[in-house]
Amino acid sequence: MRTRTALAIIVVAALAVSALVFALGSAFGPRANRPNANEPAPGSGAATAPVVAFYGDSYTLGTGASDPANRWSTVICAERGWTEVNPSTNGLGFVNHRDPLPPAYPASDEVSEVIAAQPDIVVITMGLNDNFSMPGRADAIQAAITADFDRLRTQLPDARLIAVEPFWYTDERPDSVEQIIGWVHAAADRVGADWIPGASRWIEHHPEWMADDGLHPNDEGYAQMSTRMDAALRDLGL
Repeated sequence: MRTRTALAIIVVAALAVSALVFALGSAFGPRANRPNANEPAPGSGAATAPVVAFYGDSYTLGTGASDPANRWSTVICAERGWTEVNPSTNGLGFVNHRDPLPPAYPASDEVSEVIAAQPDIVVITMGLNDNFSMPGRADAIQAAITADFDRLRTQLPDARLIAVEPFWYTDERPDSVEQIIGWVHAAADRVGADWIPGASRWIEHHPEWMADDGLHPNDEGYAQMSTRMDAALRDLGL
């Protein structure tokens, strides 16, 4: 009887140890095989990354680049870990290829799309294409610039607005380039937007930076624009 009792005790103890080892193994097994509640789920992305929306034309859309990844806006966002929203459109101006004009804003309007994204930062790079409507539509262009900046500030009161001097693409500069630059700068100051000067000259005197169409930057041109934009944003603390 004593022998049987001793054997029974040994068996029970062995089972208890096995159960304890199993439990410990389940709780403290290899870390790679278990989720950690304090770590983001795979594929969740950077949920707190700033959302940056771009209000622009073909020079911000990246027309002429071999791939959208090479356009200056995407390079800038990738370097900073920003989430890019870029509804930029070929040929768009404050009035060019825009119907109806501000202060009417249908859902398809680029300003409406930017606002719908609820961005933390808005980068405004408009004005190049309006030169082709000068001087005949000067009053409409100036009014549209004012309306756009006012709406962006009103609808996005907490967003940081950054206005970039309108781009230009040839070494020859009609008088309208400086006129439109002045209107955009004045509208930016009026709503407290940051201002990046000099962008109209970023690619002048460098035909090798232009795509085959002679109108848009190529990959090297966009790389040069990225470098200059990066420096300008750093000057603004971004």
